[in-house]
Amino acid sequence: MDLEGGRVDRLRNVTGPAPSAADVFATGDGKLFRKHGAVIGKICSALSFNVDFAPVLDLAFPASRPVMTSRAFSTDPKAVVRYAREFLAGLRSAGVMGAGKHFPGLGEGNLDSHHDLPVIKKSFNRLWAEDLAPYRTMKRELPMVLVNHASYPAGTRDKLPASLSKKWITDVLRRRIGYRGLIVSDDLEMGGVLKAAPIEEAAVEFVRAGGDLCLICHQQEYVERAYEKLVRTAEHDMRFRRRVLESAKRVEVFKRKSNELKRRTPVPSPEKISRLSTQLWEFSEQVRLQKLMATSAGAGR
Repeated sequence: MDLEGGRVDRLRNVTGPAPSAADVFATGDGKLFRKHGAVIGKICSALSFNVDFAPVLDLAFPASRPVMTSRAFSTDPKAVVRYAREFLAGLRSAGVMGAGKHFPGLGEGNLDSHHDLPVIKKSFNRLWAEDLAPYRTMKRELPMVLVNHASYPAGTRDKLPASLSKKWITDVLRRRIGYRGLIVSDDLEMGGVLKAAPIEEAAVEFVRAGGDLCLICHQQEYVERAYEKLVRTAEHDMRFRRRVLESAKRVEVFKRKSNELKRRTPVPSPEKISRLSTQLWEFSEQVRLQKLMATSAGAGR
């Protein structure tokens, strides 16, 4: 499930809108950061979802603000980590696991990767110190990392989207950072990656680069094309087959060790959804009022 709150809220027509990360962060209250994850996690769990592709770890630099809006909220990696840790703890309390995104960072991107390929001209040293800091700090805390469809030519000297780049997925995320969890692609139907490769080639290149799980979120035809291409490539390319088996083993071990994936998913109950909708509304009001008080206190200094 893709439920961050704010702009990205796939369940707003079911339970009502959840507040954005930026609104919750503006309260300055770590307990509300955790409650944000808990409220969202309870909704996901009640509807039989055990994974939420959140929180966003992108930094809120000026270049990306028109695109990211309330999805990102600070230029300080430590502030992003503080919110993300509490949000993830809230999700876990509801039996839901999260995913850090969008590696290696969309904070300097001025195009929307849903439609275009952002080209982020930022040196690797700056990316390492700024955008990658949350991933380095939380490498043992993130069950999954979701890789974006932006290009970083100054950082790695290739023009590929990060989602198709072995340098980013294997060399940087796996080896240099030392991340051991699951690596997931952003939706492979997005324009940012389809401008670089058709869907079936994108799936193969993501796995070849070191990815574990391909997200294809809308068209059944694309799912079938990608699956068939992955199977055919594995049948004829021994090195690629080993790469697929490596990811398959990682996914199998992950599922066996993850308590969230062992739980029996409940049958959705209209009464429970109604109660959670009320709790969500109450939480949203709490965030609104506390943000207002925090803003007023800041203005009075």
